[in-house]
Amino acid sequence: MKLPFYIVDVFAEKKYAGNQLAVFMNASDLNTEKMQQIAREINFAESTFITSIEPENNSASIRIFTAEHEMQFAGHPIIGTSWVLMNKIVESNPQNFKLSVPVGQIPILQSGDLVWLQAAPPQFWDEFSKDDFLEFTNLNKSDFDDKLSIQEVTTGSAFVIVPLQNIKALEDLKLDKDKTNQWLLAHCKTAHRALYFYCFDKGELYSRMFCVENNQLIEDAATGSASTCLQAFLLKYHSPEIKVTNHQGDFINRPSRIYFDGKLSNDNFDIKIGGKTQFIATGEWEV
Repeated sequence: MKLPFYIVDVFAEKKYAGNQLAVFMNASDLNTEKMQQIAREINFAESTFITSIEPENNSASIRIFTAEHEMQFAGHPIIGTSWVLMNKIVESNPQNFKLSVPVGQIPILQSGDLVWLQAAPPQFWDEFSKDDFLEFTNLNKSDFDDKLSIQEVTTGSAFVIVPLQNIKALEDLKLDKDKTNQWLLAHCKTAHRALYFYCFDKGELYSRMFCVENNQLIEDAATGSASTCLQAFLLKYHSPEIKVTNHQGDFINRPSRIYFDGKLSNDNFDIKIGGKTQFIATGEWEV
């Protein structure tokens, strides 16, 4: 059995930046175990498997896998897979698309060279003490933004949002893998456990995402799902309207740009993130 596949860089202003993604076509006959094996073999942050396409309805269904587990929702795989479908697969090259993932159907809009997704309404979970983070990071109390709490937020995948005071604290950040994993296991509500540190510096937004997978501390180059959670957090606590570019990946030589366009009105969250996708390669995978 042969699977056509595409490789793209997502949230990338140019090639060899942003977050890598493998998109596998014609995956309806693959079982979960085989999808997981392929994702582990290619070993990107995520890989997607297109299980059905309805070109006449501008819609498709996909499944998303990290090297370790299946994701219910993830931003860069949705943006990147949508770009492949709208620009490489569906002949009409639609500007609007609907992509179904385990959490539901995600509306997609392509505007110029940006692809935008509309996120699900957020849920705000537990708040945490800054003292906890002194145990497994190199941060001092003065490194945190003392006006905001640390909180777990989800729009389909959950992230612990950690506001920092400035870009130096973010750039110098170090985590102890074992202690971080123990804290995540003890405090996060779902099987998806991750930390999203951010700061504003001279009006610019910067971020870093860390998780533990396969007993390794992983830093992600661009995290769309975390960006939707961060946007929700900022709308709730910072400003009811936000248009800003989130800079991620700068400290690991994979600069990524995630565009925010959000509003909060009468407790209704309108959360959109967008990004550019760069085509890298196409090929055929032997199953």
